[in-house]
Amino acid sequence: MSHSTSHPFSRSRLAALTVACAAVSGTLATLPAHPAAAADVAIHDIQGATRISPLARQQVTGVTGVVTGVRTYGSSRGFWFQDTSPDADPATSEGVFVFTSSTPTVKAGDSVTVSGTVSEYVPGGASSGNQSLTELTKPTVTVNSSGNPVPVTTVSDKSVPDAYAPQGDPAANGSIDKLPLRPRAYALDYYESLEGQNVRVGSSRVVTASDAYGELWVTVKPHENRTKRGGTRYASYEDQNGGRLQIQSLGAIDDFPVADVGDVLTGATEGPLDFNQYGGYTLVARELGNLKQSGLARETTRAQKPGELAVATYNVENLDPSDATFDAHAAAIVDHLRSPDIVSLEEIQDNNGAKNDGTVAADATMGKLIDAIVAAGGPRYDWRSIDPENNKDGGEPGGNIRQAFLFNPDRVSFTDRPGGDATTPTGVTSKNGKAALTASPGRVAPGDAAWANSRKPLAGEFTFRGKPVFVIANHFASKGGDQGLTSQYQPPARSSETQRHAQATVVNAFTKDILKAQRNADVIALGDINDFEFSGTTQRLEAGGALWSAIKSLPKHERYTYDYQGNSQVLDQILISPSIAAKDAFAYDSVHINSEFHDQISDHDPQVLRFRP
Repeated sequence: MSHSTSHPFSRSRLAALTVACAAVSGTLATLPAHPAAAADVAIHDIQGATRISPLARQQVTGVTGVVTGVRTYGSSRGFWFQDTSPDADPATSEGVFVFTSSTPTVKAGDSVTVSGTVSEYVPGGASSGNQSLTELTKPTVTVNSSGNPVPVTTVSDKSVPDAYAPQGDPAANGSIDKLPLRPRAYALDYYESLEGQNVRVGSSRVVTASDAYGELWVTVKPHENRTKRGGTRYASYEDQNGGRLQIQSLGAIDDFPVADVGDVLTGATEGPLDFNQYGGYTLVARELGNLKQSGLARETTRAQKPGELAVATYNVENLDPSDATFDAHAAAIVDHLRSPDIVSLEEIQDNNGAKNDGTVAADATMGKLIDAIVAAGGPRYDWRSIDPENNKDGGEPGGNIRQAFLFNPDRVSFTDRPGGDATTPTGVTSKNGKAALTASPGRVAPGDAAWANSRKPLAGEFTFRGKPVFVIANHFASKGGDQGLTSQYQPPARSSETQRHAQATVVNAFTKDILKAQRNADVIALGDINDFEFSGTTQRLEAGGALWSAIKSLPKHERYTYDYQGNSQVLDQILISPSIAAKDAFAYDSVHINSEFHDQISDHDPQVLRFRP
């Protein structure tokens, strides 16, 4: 698995919806103590005009409003209520969450008076870098009347600013917590000014498919970096797409729409605006719009011509013999990728998957996939890989994921040179102006610190119609630990890229070794790079002109391989040496069969390159 700014790790639905209980994956913000109780304050006095309440840690009494939503499940039971007499300051929210611990007895439309303690809760804990959520805890609640109108604010294209976030305060390590909110200037400030309020979005396009936890993403800015198929493309670190908004169910999960990218929630979707660790600002829907399906279909690339070599990369997401996805992956390779000549596979697990017993061989995994491909009408591929050292390459403990080459022996041959193993590096030699690997297959600098607890690159030498082609299969370090786009630190820290930068430097140097031995060598470095085509990682792979990311040959609205929190983005890449880039016949295709769909078999879209060596 891979991800963008933080990862949707496997989790229970209740954990996904946790926003209010300090005992559940979060902490109370460290704040100074406040004096005795403040009587008869309004919600906007509690929320204040920054992200941190001016009344934090203080007892408040006599807070009035109308209940706008009730959460009756999980560890974050409680309700939202909203003042019906707002002040004139657009920066101060009129709504707030009340954490009750036990199941609330109030219902939407109840007029209530609440007393309690003002708290700042950080979903995911302080180390996550997340913004805090202002809430009332240890409440006393009095219901005054029922059946009252529920106030609502409409969120639309025109209301959300184009700029995403202010620059953090250098004196506060880049935090935006104490900066005055400017809701007309920045999208994050606008959403913060509505934290806890009842909000409504009109008909909105789905930009991340629904998942098993009752959540999806829509955009309220329909023209913002729109992809060809209806998503929203992540174009740069400065173009974060402020129209994205997560939608979660406040009711029965069985009632949540099953949606793909490009579908539309028509009519009104309405509920309180929350903040959680798995996506930031979230409309917790009390009422959901109706789903209008767009009929998005999985793509199929064209078949390679007789003189073209087709090379693909495909992350098969922790594939092991116990999985039920072999037939689906085989159909993807045969029907949608049209049986490429060479396929670099990422996340091939060992023969018993996550069972942590020292097994490292993956011949059963590969054999089962190859048999499934034959059954699907494809060629009987041959394969090459190198077993890793046990639990040395990261990923799921005991799973021992690695890259592996599939190749069609009727179209391409593999040049075997013995000597490669988990710890022995392959090198490059030159004879009569031709490059060759010292070990094929072989691992690239497996002892380098860049690969600590990470997948080592697999290099192989192939021959197509008498011409050698060097392929380097990669699976770079994940983005785990990076701060999210909605972080309180702006710009958010991308701590994980340090290792990917080092990995890219190693692969770039190895590519240069091949090109030094043979200037016109055809070299392909591909795989799950876990970083964007505009990233520093890609720049280091491309350094000195050794490689070029071929996905940049596509129109911008087609450049994506992965969909995360409403952003269609590039994580999987095929980079090519100058000799391939210069060929008029080279063609690239990002084949969208997974990332946009609720029933995906992997979270990555495969990539295919076709060229004439």
